[in-house]
Amino acid sequence: MKGKVGVSLIEYTLDGKQDKVKIAIERIKAFDPLTNGHMDAPYYVAYSGGKDSDVIRILFGLANVRHDLVHNHTTVDAPETVRYIRSIPSMQISYPDISMWELIVKKKIPPTRLMRYCCEHLKERGGAGRFVVTGVRWKESTARAKRRGSVEAMNNGRDNNRIILNADNNQHRKLIESCTSKSKFMLNPIVDWTDDDVWEFLHAHGCNSNPLYACGFKRVGCIGCPMAGSNGMIKAFELYPKYKANYIRAFEKMLKERNIREMPSNNWNTGEDVYNWWIASDKKSKCDSRQMSILMIY
Repeated sequence: MKGKVGVSLIEYTLDGKQDKVKIAIERIKAFDPLTNGHMDAPYYVAYSGGKDSDVIRILFGLANVRHDLVHNHTTVDAPETVRYIRSIPSMQISYPDISMWELIVKKKIPPTRLMRYCCEHLKERGGAGRFVVTGVRWKESTARAKRRGSVEAMNNGRDNNRIILNADNNQHRKLIESCTSKSKFMLNPIVDWTDDDVWEFLHAHGCNSNPLYACGFKRVGCIGCPMAGSNGMIKAFELYPKYKANYIRAFEKMLKERNIREMPSNNWNTGEDVYNWWIASDKKSKCDSRQMSILMIY
């Protein structure tokens, strides 16, 4: 991976060679909101603390284009992620008005793959009226790779009645996207990069990225994120038991709110019941039916 710079980043096509780094930089420069007069504010680079965000951060340095580097603190980031983000110069950290624990009580339902309200309220905050840049890539998920591109338009934040989140990775993601509900555009300059491209580029620039990758993590998102799958959630809670305890306490308060409003119990009597349902070992195979059932009684 640490070999000659650009080995896998140079693609051979029917039309010849394509330098992915050069193309990504050209994309960034081409849509610069200040240079083009589209906006009176520089790019808003949404930084998550993951490897793809690091690529974007370094590319902007190479492109020498003005930008604000912004991280939305979610209150459920791993301590290693928080420390890593704080170590990056010029990082702007935005703190939410509500924590994950309070949000669970407010929504009266655990966050699920089909109902990721936490992303919208905690991770996707900010950038209204700005040109937002993300590290979204098609190759992050084979299944999602059938759904998004590098420039795309969204109507009221939805694509074919499906809510689109900044972090979604699929083939329908385009280079440029617009979200009318939040009055912002999005640029995904490395949408066509592979995992090998990402790591080769980072190593070439002396960046090992978030230390959690060296600990075996494939993704470094929020602790307890349903998108990590049952095994991923269990592994995270084994490493961070305090987060597990916080979720269970939040589920206890959530159940009290549901009882006050006489909402269906879904066979939940305690916060532990909710937690066990949430990370059930068979959740992957029954994910859609189980989560659809809770959505129906929500």
